[in-house]
Amino acid sequence: MPPMASTSLFIPASFAPATAAAPARRSFSSHRSSPSTVPSVRLRRASSSLVVFASSSPPRSLDALIFDCDGVILESEHLHRQAYNDAFAHFGVRCPPAADAPLDWDEAFYDILQNRIGGGKPKMRWYFGENGWPSSKIFETPPSSDSDKEKLVDIIQDWKTERYKEIIKSGTVEPRPGVLRLMDEVRGAGIKLAVCSAATKSSVVLCLENLIGLERFTGLDCFLAGDDVKQKKPDPSIYVTAAKKLGVESKNCLVVEDSVIGLQAAKGAGMSCIITYTPSTANQDFKDAIATYPDLSNARLEDLKLLLQESLVTG
Repeated sequence: MPPMASTSLFIPASFAPATAAAPARRSFSSHRSSPSTVPSVRLRRASSSLVVFASSSPPRSLDALIFDCDGVILESEHLHRQAYNDAFAHFGVRCPPAADAPLDWDEAFYDILQNRIGGGKPKMRWYFGENGWPSSKIFETPPSSDSDKEKLVDIIQDWKTERYKEIIKSGTVEPRPGVLRLMDEVRGAGIKLAVCSAATKSSVVLCLENLIGLERFTGLDCFLAGDDVKQKKPDPSIYVTAAKKLGVESKNCLVVEDSVIGLQAAKGAGMSCIITYTPSTANQDFKDAIATYPDLSNARLEDLKLLLQESLVTG
């Protein structure tokens, strides 16, 4: 069997991986403990609780906690990459058209791609636009019209989505640490709970039903996917829409994201954001987040309430 086509292709300098220009405002990574990552400036850790010093500003209430899905509820980057490569192989997608083997996005390249462009179809449109539209079993010669290009992307994406569902249903995927416990704390406290993902709705529904359970999923106060808004993250539309559906002010929402793209979307909607990073996003610049965590194991609801209040004090 011939080797699969490599993705060692030219990537514009503007598309290079983001580097950590400055530390996030709060870091709770136990394996990264250092004086620079200990909470400071009106916020300190005392034993297992956080203490916020008195301020003349009125407290900001946490009215809604909003989770992203991919990278937050589950580490999914490698699963999506596998599904894309399976789709490229299934349809014989060759890019450039003269390649000897189907397109294969390697791990390093996909880390860059998924952290820069939200949504599957935009990823393919960008990639084919930069590297040439491919030949395939769908179109023997590269599509030239806009309608044929969209047809190609739609067919590949639909097949990829079904493949991704098969992987999720295999029973080998689990939620990230702390997710279910934090969701239950939020619901138990009477705070609204939502999930907003840029992914295709059918795949997100399947993920949530399998990973957080049907009861938690149907109990969400708001659920939005990429199909529900015209613009993908980092555009803030999905979070602006969520606030309206939840009936809360953006400033009283806290978003849980894993990447700069999601952080930008949350900030653009006027919401505070905490980061639970993954291996592929750990080195991104999260300076606009109010806290960063390696996962949600140590993220307690009371801590998040205090973080939101402190973010109002410090601006």
